[in-house]
Amino acid sequence: MPELPDVEGFRRVAQHVEKRQVRSVQVCDAQVLRGVGSEAFRNALQRRYFAAPQRHGKWVLLPTAGAADSPWVLAHFGMTGSFEWCGHDVELHKHDRVVFDFATGQLRYRDMRKLTGLHLARGQDEVDELLAELGPDAQQIGAEEFAERLTRTRRGVKAALMDQAVLAGLGNICADELLWRARIHPNRATTELSGDDLDGLHREMRAMLRDAVRAGRVPDDASWLTGHRDEPDPRCPRCSTALRKTRVGGRGTLWCPACQHA
Repeated sequence: MPELPDVEGFRRVAQHVEKRQVRSVQVCDAQVLRGVGSEAFRNALQRRYFAAPQRHGKWVLLPTAGAADSPWVLAHFGMTGSFEWCGHDVELHKHDRVVFDFATGQLRYRDMRKLTGLHLARGQDEVDELLAELGPDAQQIGAEEFAERLTRTRRGVKAALMDQAVLAGLGNICADELLWRARIHPNRATTELSGDDLDGLHREMRAMLRDAVRAGRVPDDASWLTGHRDEPDPRCPRCSTALRKTRVGGRGTLWCPACQHA
């Protein structure tokens, strides 16, 4: 599933459209449109110019230039979605659902499973309404607000980190990586975290996201926990202890029993 580092990569792909005019919009599969029909979606965007793409958590936001009520496209990528920049001569992929055509190429929303999709908002107010339930972006939040939001819930720390209403952007892989780096058990209650724990967690989150965003994904290097997720006998890259695979909040969870004490 795309997480914050992947989605930041999609935002960078979408930078191809900044200050470019939409020549046409091809809706290949209207099932990915949320709350708007194909014709209304096309009519709202054709001949518009896109402004600089933005990201909040796992969402990419594409504003169009113009008045305050100019349309925005809000893209969520579910488990299998992506943005792809293609030349006009590149054949459509079978999972290309919506194609925005420009003089310089095409921005394609590609998604195999179609679990989420594209929303159309009329102006900043509608954008704010669509994103109202999201917490602050994980890459932008400060240490004090991070600690306050995380400890206002009485759940396990992994479940809290993955709750998009608490913090926007972290998914299963990022949460496992972060907790391993901070040496915190995934089931530990947020109310049991000390000030040092919370400071360390925030510090490790910033460092992890910085490196992952630079790579365009959560790296699967040998020094990262993520690099051992698919091994038949995974070992901790820090202490070589056999890693545990359990389920936390219904999600497959990888952790080290030596480094991450309950």
